[in-house]
Amino acid sequence: MNFYIIIPAHNEASSIGLTLDSLVNQTLQPKRVVVVNDNSTDDTQDIIESYTSKYTWIQLVNSKSSNEHLPGSKIINAFYKGYEILDEDYNVLCKFDADLIFPNTYLEQLSIHFSANEKLGMAAGFCYIEKNGDWILENLTRKDHVRGALKAYKKECFLQIGKLKPSMGWDTVDELLAKFYGWELLTDESLHVKHLKPTGISYNKASKYLQGEAMYKMRYGFIITLISALKLAYKKGSFRLFKDYLAGYFRAKKHKIDYLVSEEEGKFIRNLRWKGMFNKFR
Repeated sequence: MNFYIIIPAHNEASSIGLTLDSLVNQTLQPKRVVVVNDNSTDDTQDIIESYTSKYTWIQLVNSKSSNEHLPGSKIINAFYKGYEILDEDYNVLCKFDADLIFPNTYLEQLSIHFSANEKLGMAAGFCYIEKNGDWILENLTRKDHVRGALKAYKKECFLQIGKLKPSMGWDTVDELLAKFYGWELLTDESLHVKHLKPTGISYNKASKYLQGEAMYKMRYGFIITLISALKLAYKKGSFRLFKDYLAGYFRAKKHKIDYLVSEEEGKFIRNLRWKGMFNKFR
């Protein structure tokens, strides 16, 4: 099974070498790895080049974008810079962050999962973060969600969902669309991936309304947005975020920002969200 991997990287000198080391040492090596150096001002490019000089299947793409860290659009735009240079000779396409350390059987285990289930569209392991010297499960990790940091897509699923949306919420809408088209998701809790930089630590003030905007663009509607915003803000321990999420939703509604999904897909997504909520209350 051929794995192609794209890694967007912005100022990741402290971690990109560890990520690439873990990929080099896989029991099932990827066929191609493209690291997109997105406007880094540290030694990220030099470190990547030290690997491209040793391994022909690792490539560097330099990209120029703003230094502003806006979740969603920046990283997916960088992803597409890498995707543009790839051919179609892959079975699984991965979008990995540049701050992960994978167990050496990671890709081999994913290949087993994909081979065993022709309807499996996405798969991943679980993210762990370091706290007081111990590696603990990152609080955003759930059994029913393939984290945006380590997405692996079966080729047919990736193409059918229309690839990735350059927007906050891309790593939720891709799963919802995969379910719309009948694909299954899998998270393997036996695959412990070390996440060196917990999600969200580099988000800036300009991004605070984007989560609510994403809920609007996924056609959640107000009630589901209200419940989702409250749940997410509680998980992150900040009531201020709840207000920001709702403000983002109403801003998007006021300005009639383009949706990410069709009306039919939106109806499916709302029904799926309601079903999930009711099941949790049972």
